[in-house]
Amino acid sequence: MSGAHAVLHDPTGLMDVELPLDRAPHEALVTAVLAWKNPDLTPRDYEQIALQLTGHARAVAADVQHHAAALPKNDGRGALAEVILREAAARLSQPLQGTARCAQNRARLVRALYERLDRLTETLPAAPQRCAGPAAPTSA
Repeated sequence: MSGAHAVLHDPTGLMDVELPLDRAPHEALVTAVLAWKNPDLTPRDYEQIALQLTGHARAVAADVQHHAAALPKNDGRGALAEVILREAAARLSQPLQGTARCAQNRARLVRALYERLDRLTETLPAAPQRCAGPAAPTSA
């Protein structure tokens, strides 16, 4: 892939927190890419697919980071999110290649990030209430 890139001007950081993720088409792309057996695409096509998945992985990672930061410090889901985010950063720092393997690796990353996001946004069952025992009689 060439070294050219575009820089978006987003001084208020709205792209990371205000735009909802367009999840359905990206999940369909992930499913299709992971289902490849013997794809016969050009290297440029693989690069474009990997680039699309990379951009979406970055957006999902930002959403995971946002949700993890809002958790209490003693919530283990935040620690697991940090592990996934470190792994995502390492994998996203690797240069794109025009191969099916590269595109599939990016698809696996998107899937892992969505799994973590789902765990961060699911509501936890309420903790069982402890019974304090019978109430003491009151005098009138």
